[in-house]
Amino acid sequence: MKKIVSGNEAVVLAALASGVKVVAGYPGTPSSEAIGSLMKMGKLEGTEVEWSTNEKVAVEITGAAAWAGKRSLCTMKMSGLNVAYDSLISIAYSGCKGGMVVYVCDDPGVSAGMCEQDTRGFALMSDMPMLEPASVAETYELTKFAFELSEAIETPVFVRSVTNVAQSHAVVDIEERTLPSPEKAVWEKDINRYAKAGAAMCMAQHRRLIDSLAKASKIIAERGLNKVEPAPEKGGLGIISVGVVNGYLEEGLELAREAGCNVQEVSTLKLKTTVPFPADEVRAILRHCNTVLVLEELEPYLERGVYIEAYKLGVKVKIVGKLDGTLSRIGDYSAVQVAKGICTALGQEIPANLLADSDSAVEKAAARPITCCAGCPHRGTYMAINQALKNAGYKKDEVIVTGDIGCTILGMNPPFNTVWMEISMGASIPSAQGFVYSGVENPVIATIGDSTFFHAGISGLINAIQHGVNLTVVIMDNGWTAMTGMQVNPGTGSEFQQPGCTQVDLVKVVEGLGVENLFVVDPYNLEETTKAFDKALTLPGVKVVVTRRECAIQAARRKIKYATMTVDQEKCNLCKLCINITGCPAIELGEDSINIDQAQCIGCGLCAEVCKRSAIVKEAK
Repeated sequence: MKKIVSGNEAVVLAALASGVKVVAGYPGTPSSEAIGSLMKMGKLEGTEVEWSTNEKVAVEITGAAAWAGKRSLCTMKMSGLNVAYDSLISIAYSGCKGGMVVYVCDDPGVSAGMCEQDTRGFALMSDMPMLEPASVAETYELTKFAFELSEAIETPVFVRSVTNVAQSHAVVDIEERTLPSPEKAVWEKDINRYAKAGAAMCMAQHRRLIDSLAKASKIIAERGLNKVEPAPEKGGLGIISVGVVNGYLEEGLELAREAGCNVQEVSTLKLKTTVPFPADEVRAILRHCNTVLVLEELEPYLERGVYIEAYKLGVKVKIVGKLDGTLSRIGDYSAVQVAKGICTALGQEIPANLLADSDSAVEKAAARPITCCAGCPHRGTYMAINQALKNAGYKKDEVIVTGDIGCTILGMNPPFNTVWMEISMGASIPSAQGFVYSGVENPVIATIGDSTFFHAGISGLINAIQHGVNLTVVIMDNGWTAMTGMQVNPGTGSEFQQPGCTQVDLVKVVEGLGVENLFVVDPYNLEETTKAFDKALTLPGVKVVVTRRECAIQAARRKIKYATMTVDQEKCNLCKLCINITGCPAIELGEDSINIDQAQCIGCGLCAEVCKRSAIVKEAK
């Protein structure tokens, strides 16, 4: 059946066609829609699907399922692999019985924030095969193959995508779902394979893993995934590309020709794997070409391998890529950049029309601020923090406020300008402790969202409590993993979760850790929330303020809406406090008036609370 799907959807549809039994992951752009699309299908007979607390938990669940002989899929963004890797490499050492696929999405060009991490490095470190599709259709086919390959070599297999593939859409021929094998799950006790308490067993497992990669190399070669086309002519240009760049190659060649570059004899090697390294195919290019252009986004992993093979062969070949400075290690590629690389590799001057056609994501980025949505409860939290600091006699730049991943980080932007930094999931609390230990005398505040707190914040809070650190922790509980697409988290109401799931009360978790000074407030009530911060800043030890109010978007989707606000133009003196303090996108500044967009307004009332002339009132129904 032909169907228009995204790259993320292609992964899970391929998994369903492959009889997957267990699917687990954690939300993170650009990979969120993979499990998200499965969730929309409802209960799937014979298949367990969940959003896990974090990526480490997800990989442990799917790893155990694969040990028991069942096919499993684990999904995450590139940053999530950092969290999961401790367990994943141990699982890889032991291997698996059922096919285990780890789907990870990188983000060259930083469309989704965080870092330009190249996860191919993890595959190199762990000797795990990594398949790199160039298109949505390839994503589907390679994911199916990944399950087969994993079972053949008894080792987990990566499918690595990037934003430009994962979030693209294309027509793909989708197979019918294959129900998971009805055979009983079987896992035989084998301490030497599945435990790590001894050097001999660890080294034996390492040998097994290395051997499995060699086996994978043979299977991939037999499948003909990596081919030299056409057969290389002696002395021509060879182009080696991998993954998404394969999709830009033909257009890049055409652009180079149109720009006047003398593109004649060109041999191409379009790779679907960097790990295992396709040495035989690379050598075929090196033996016959005077110049080799290597095209890969981010780090020069492939290019380094090409240099090594050239050295082994003893051939003198000009290799053009990142290591000679021709191509950038920053950002995503395009057909234009490929064309520029081709011209440089041929020793020709880059034509002016290509030089003028800059396609840098940074240069094309729209100059617009990232701000909280209209009615976002985090707006009230940051307004209250700022007011409490002012009440205590501090300026904004005198009190360090650490941030965390998620919507809460938007407190770094105007008009709040409250948050100073972010590192990774859950890092706000330990980094705040570090600032206290460094000798910072003014108060230190850590801010974190509910989903991030469940993901990686609890251990940091425990550490601060254990060591009696003097800091204030703000947990903004909006009930959802909002920034990545409104996924559920442990604290989401059980009525919104899958059948059988239980809501975990964040406040009870904090109470259970022994926090003595705990405040739970509604951030829509600015006075109450400010008083909580006023008090917290005067108390010793760890203080926790939970600002609890559901994400405004989710509430609006369920038609929960308060009376919207409107401006009494006779009272308004255009002081702009409502704009400058709240930054709400529903408030519009006209030439001679301030108005509130009724389509955007949620009715939170925060703008009315800061208006000193009582010019903002509830809209009469």
